[in-house]
Amino acid sequence: MSQTTIAGIKIPDSQLATDATELVRQATDDLLFHHSRRVFLFGTLQGRRLGLKADPELLYVGAMFHDLGLTERYRRDDQRFELDGADEARRFLRSNGIGEHEARLVWEGIALHTTPEVPYRLEPEVALVTAGVETDVLGIGYHELSPADIAAVTTAHPRPNFKRAIVDAFAAGFRHRPDTTFGTVNGDVLEHRVPGYRHIDFVRVIEGSAWPE
Repeated sequence: MSQTTIAGIKIPDSQLATDATELVRQATDDLLFHHSRRVFLFGTLQGRRLGLKADPELLYVGAMFHDLGLTERYRRDDQRFELDGADEARRFLRSNGIGEHEARLVWEGIALHTTPEVPYRLEPEVALVTAGVETDVLGIGYHELSPADIAAVTTAHPRPNFKRAIVDAFAAGFRHRPDTTFGTVNGDVLEHRVPGYRHIDFVRVIEGSAWPE
């Protein structure tokens, strides 16, 4: 069977990548599956533009696992959703014989993918998960990619009603653990989707702390 190529990018087809695809496909719906594949593709395309070259297999696992924490199977109650996916990716990689350094890169790529700026100061395997997410969700770098490449990616992995659907998916993934959104962009999601919710105010936390002054 020939390797799948989209927008000039070969989709990793090693046993590790195949197992990662199957795990994610079983845990997610079409929305998150296609989004995750686009994150790999857009991350790779942005990497070419930025002169960043990641290990394709590690970047693929990072992209595919980055939203697992939004799913019923992998979401927890006590930590940020990004950590759910990061922890599962590291467990998956280590159980498949991947070294701790490589697993840590993937962990960081997932854990930091909603943290602006910082990932770009780190290794390509970290930076390009964020680049792919920012392109697909926020449109950052959209105009820097060729229309032909964008069309190839979205033909293979379509995004119908994506803007509304992805916000709904975010809300479903962490509305039961609102305190974990403190200090993150995720609080904005709950303000738009949970009636009456207001994000935890950093200044009020300081003013209400145990310190007398």
